[in-house]
Amino acid sequence: MKIYTADWLITQNDNRDIISEAALAIEGNRVEEVGPAAEVLARYPGTEVDALARAVILPGLINGHTHLPMAALRGISDDKPLLAWLTEDIFPLEARWEPALLRTSALLSCAELLRTGTTAFYDMYMLQENTFAAADTAGLRGVLGENLTHFFPQLGGGSLDEIFGRLRSLADAWRGHPRLRGAVTPHAVYTTDPDLLTAARALADELSWGFGMHMSETRRETADCLRDFHARPIPYCDSLGILRPGTALFHCVDVDDDDIAILRARQCAAVHNPASNMKLASGAAPVARLLSAGVPVALGTDGPASENAQNLFREIWLAALLGKLSASDPTAISAQTALDMATRHGAAAIGDPLAGTLAPGSHADFCALDLTSPNLQPVHHILSTVVYAAAGLENTLTVVDGRECYRDGRFLTFDYPALLSEAASLRRWASSR
Repeated sequence: MKIYTADWLITQNDNRDIISEAALAIEGNRVEEVGPAAEVLARYPGTEVDALARAVILPGLINGHTHLPMAALRGISDDKPLLAWLTEDIFPLEARWEPALLRTSALLSCAELLRTGTTAFYDMYMLQENTFAAADTAGLRGVLGENLTHFFPQLGGGSLDEIFGRLRSLADAWRGHPRLRGAVTPHAVYTTDPDLLTAARALADELSWGFGMHMSETRRETADCLRDFHARPIPYCDSLGILRPGTALFHCVDVDDDDIAILRARQCAAVHNPASNMKLASGAAPVARLLSAGVPVALGTDGPASENAQNLFREIWLAALLGKLSASDPTAISAQTALDMATRHGAAAIGDPLAGTLAPGSHADFCALDLTSPNLQPVHHILSTVVYAAAGLENTLTVVDGRECYRDGRFLTFDYPALLSEAASLRRWASSR
């Protein structure tokens, strides 16, 4: 057992308890107890104590939607609308990927997640055996979805049968992993057809994997779906029987009340990506309406090519502010709601009830912010400090599954200087187009 103490502990438990002069006791990879430090230390005399002093401990953040290998494309194309950005710049580069570069790029993203307090993620990309390897090395928790489109041949294989065979082998290779599991994630309604979507859903069921996809990201997507399939994206997908409990839908920007009713009835999670949707001018998800309808809304960064960072503290801040602005109501998305989106609702998106909270029996996944940072002083209300003032780089400790992965500027699960050397190859590859 080990006990961490700090000035504050934000539990995110069912009561949303916040404890001052707090202690977190972990046993192996689980939380044993949280409470006032004096009481916890008295109960476990002789236990190793790590005194974090002027710090706040909180559950590790959960990035509900990202594309980890796209770190290599950070800054390669900016200031364009979504479809032009994809078809003119991103898709052509992605057609040239090399597996070794995919792993390096994914590990670089993993480093950014750990550095800024994220302990779990839902990723969506191609040739995910490379991202599995990177996330395993980094020590992160995650769901890794294989991206499927009707553009064959593609990197994942020359035909759907070939790709599905590779995914079955991938499922066998990673079955039973304590932190990582797979998902089938068709890209979007505009890059698939009904046969591919139903086949993808069937494969997810066969493999006992998760299922997710980009959904209702722009008004144009809705207009094209109405033209091609005579329905909005969510009713169209529902008519195919692919929306089930545990499905994660990324973006959900252009949704109406009927769409939201379907999401609630099918027990799907929505994942809000405020920075990416703002940068691409895709719109703002109606987060307050989704939440009031009972739909869990997680937070995601989207990929580092469209958002340019994978720092979930930025998304917490933006989600709170954008939610207020969109609703013309300063109370629409409170500090507590914004933090819930990055923790408890993120756990719903990745399908892991032991994540997103610090309570007895939960995963020992947490981070700690240094409260001596000038932007975090003085502390009047610790929740306000975390949501509205923290920038993410105040994080000094990231623990996943009871293991310290990042501490005081050092990555403890891989050689970061060596990774930086490898990352130089990413720029050479991208600039050689």
